[in-house]
Amino acid sequence: MKTAHTYSIRRPGAVLGLTLSLVMSACGSDGGASTGSTSDTSAATTDGTATTAPATDSTTAPTTAPTTDATTTDTPTTGTSTDATTATPSTDASTDATTTTTTGGPVEPSMSFFVSSTGSPTGNLGGLEGADKRCQDLADAVGAGAKTWHAYLSVEKGPDDQPIHAKDRIGQGPWYNADLVLIAGDLTELHAKDGDPALFLDENGEMVPGQWVGSPMPNEHDILTGTNKDGTVTAGKTCADWTSEDPAVFAQVGHSDGLGPMGNDAEQYRSWNSVHENGGCHDTAPKGGAGRVYCFAID
Repeated sequence: MKTAHTYSIRRPGAVLGLTLSLVMSACGSDGGASTGSTSDTSAATTDGTATTAPATDSTTAPTTAPTTDATTTDTPTTGTSTDATTATPSTDASTDATTTTTTGGPVEPSMSFFVSSTGSPTGNLGGLEGADKRCQDLADAVGAGAKTWHAYLSVEKGPDDQPIHAKDRIGQGPWYNADLVLIAGDLTELHAKDGDPALFLDENGEMVPGQWVGSPMPNEHDILTGTNKDGTVTAGKTCADWTSEDPAVFAQVGHSDGLGPMGNDAEQYRSWNSVHENGGCHDTAPKGGAGRVYCFAID
């Protein structure tokens, strides 16, 4: 009776174990797990559960990992974009170009001063307007007409009967001669200078005939100014504001070469803008002049 009872229990277990083995085999599990006792069957069942776990891993782990990796891979792309934005080399290049264009370097000098190569036989220059036109025309003839030119002349009665001083109508400097040599950097330096035959050239770069050694004749170093050494008007010595040919009216002149008779370089002869009065407004020649004027670019 006991034996029969034991038999009836073990037999169904064997059948169950065989059934489970067939099921597992159909699902692709290892056939070796189906052999053995009830304990073996439990092991096979446990292995079956373990087999399910890899399936879960297969779905979750590989899928999640690549997704995470893909996201991680995108991160360097974002970093690259950030770096590109931060670097902005093209902006720096534009700034440098603008700076270079703006500052450039020192501007090349151009002629902005000359002694007129032509003059007037009398003190009647047509007023300031006529004298300025002469300067402008001479500058234009040598390619410097783009600038605005004024004659260095003073008058006693300008607008509203007020005097006009030569120093106030020639700009602020600097001024360069036809050889592009600096005459003066500003008004103060200009009015502290002496005449100089190698510096005070005409618009063609030629020296003005004067008292210097080897100079051609006649002497023409007396330049009409009507002005004192400081650049202000010399009262009564402007040929009636450059409109008179009267022998009883006079004009103040300077020496372009800074020299007196026989090359005398005494102080009294040195001023380029104010040395003595001429011989009368009817004739600019007798004392060494030719009715020439100094011309300055005001811009």
